[in-house]
Amino acid sequence: MLIGIDQILNEAKKGRYGVAAPDAYNSPSVQGCFQAALHLKAPLIISCLGTTNMEETAEVVKFYAKKHPEAVVALHLDHGGPFEEIMCALRCGYSSVMIDRSKLVYEENVREVREVVKIAHAMGVAVEAELGHVGTGTEYETTRDSGLTHREEAKRFVEETGVDALAVAVGTSHGVYKGTPRLDFELLRDIAGMVSVPLVLHGGSGTGDENLKKCIECGIQKINLFTDMADPAGEAMACFMRGESSSDADIAAALEMYAGKKKNFNVAPMVGTEVYRRKLEHYIQLFGSDGKA
Repeated sequence: MLIGIDQILNEAKKGRYGVAAPDAYNSPSVQGCFQAALHLKAPLIISCLGTTNMEETAEVVKFYAKKHPEAVVALHLDHGGPFEEIMCALRCGYSSVMIDRSKLVYEENVREVREVVKIAHAMGVAVEAELGHVGTGTEYETTRDSGLTHREEAKRFVEETGVDALAVAVGTSHGVYKGTPRLDFELLRDIAGMVSVPLVLHGGSGTGDENLKKCIECGIQKINLFTDMADPAGEAMACFMRGESSSDADIAAALEMYAGKKKNFNVAPMVGTEVYRRKLEHYIQLFGSDGKA
């Protein structure tokens, strides 16, 4: 069952748990998402960037949603860029979209987000936007402080745009951190107390389990993830094809499952999917959303 992030995240807000939002760009990663959601009976937000197989991924997600109607899943456009890209997502059947104008000045951010909200809501589609800016891990030490969300703007932004979920910058970063994550939990608590909509944390990978658990305690409902699943899945496929072992327990378990199988293009992605699923399930349980579907 495909539903919007508003339905999933409003329940999470009431229940004080978090929901994993993994990026998935192909059939193996989408399969891993559905396997995890079904195994743990957890709601899931499957996200896709507009620059990475957006239309194809939508069809794969819709196929598995039809095959497994018991799965509670949202199909979400992550970091929606040009207006045309967001409209394409709406035409493709995304049940929610993010419009990312976090690099613009406040007034321009509001203006462009409000326009997308008006169109998407008319189609029954939920909208996420970002206030403040979450940068990349390779630039963490120089950009961490400059992008933090301002308390005084958060409440006003939600009221002026009508968004269904707000991504905030409280010290996380996309990709692999160059430096140690330093999260501003006081800032997060303050924002959570000021706004009515669910809050989103971008850059969950590499942030650390304790930090992510505390983010949920402080008011986060949606946590975006990719690197922590995609990198080990890729490593697992490489190990499989080379006949190598791994000290990573999840990769070792997947290699054992497919031991003796032919090392080819068809089997290697299955190994990757198994690892992707295992890593994702760790976060589902950490966030407390298992059994909440």
